[in-house]
Amino acid sequence: MPRSNRPRRRGPADDEPELDLTRILTGGRRVEHRRSGSWNVQSVSPAQAVKDYVCPGCSLPVVAGTGHIVAWRADGLMGEASDLAGRRHWHSHCWKIGN
Repeated sequence: MPRSNRPRRRGPADDEPELDLTRILTGGRRVEHRRSGSWNVQSVSPAQAVKDYVCPGCSLPVVAGTGHIVAWRADGLMGEASDLAGRRHWHSHCWKIGN
């Protein structure tokens, strides 16, 4: 019988990272802590960016089709709905250097 050169799998490999179900369900949302407080931050891919926005960091447009960051307060006093309504679209670079 000829020998098969395909690798055999006997179960999940120990070196494979575990899937983070929370990250998958929230679209990569994370909380970042900065001088101005805690912020929910979510990346938007170029394919998901379908509208134009104005970046609060540089006041220039975030053009549709450009990957960017959406950020909103994670520690606001008026509640989660108010914080979510106050979310802003930032250029990735502006978010890194600003706020």
